[in-house]
Amino acid sequence: MTHVVTDNCIKCKYMDCVEVCPVDCFYVGENMLVIHPDECIDCGVCVPECPAEAIFPDSDSEAEPRWLEHNNKYAELWPNILKKGVPPADAEAWNGTPDKFAEHFSPKPGED
Repeated sequence: MTHVVTDNCIKCKYMDCVEVCPVDCFYVGENMLVIHPDECIDCGVCVPECPAEAIFPDSDSEAEPRWLEHNNKYAELWPNILKKGVPPADAEAWNGTPDKFAEHFSPKPGED
C-alpha cells in the first residue's frame, strides 16, 4: 500500500508533507506534488501535515485508481523534493476548489 496526492494539492502545493517524510518520496511539479508509490513506506506521517488534505492511502475512496497512476507517472518525470519550498502566494484561495485537475493541472516539472 502507498499514499497518493490528489487534486486539492493543485495550485496549493503547501509542501509541509515534504518536511516529515522519512524516505523522501515526494516529487515536485510546477503546481503540485506527487508521491512515488514504490518509495512510500505507508507510514502516513504526511497525511496530517497537509493543510490541503490532499493526501490519502491508495485504498481510500478519495484516492480513486487514477491518482495512483498519476502519482506513479509524474514521480518518474519530476524531480525529487527534499525540503519544503515556498507555497504559491494564492494557495489559500485555491484550497478546497473542486475539480482543479481538468483546468489547472500542469505536467511541467517544478524546482527541487
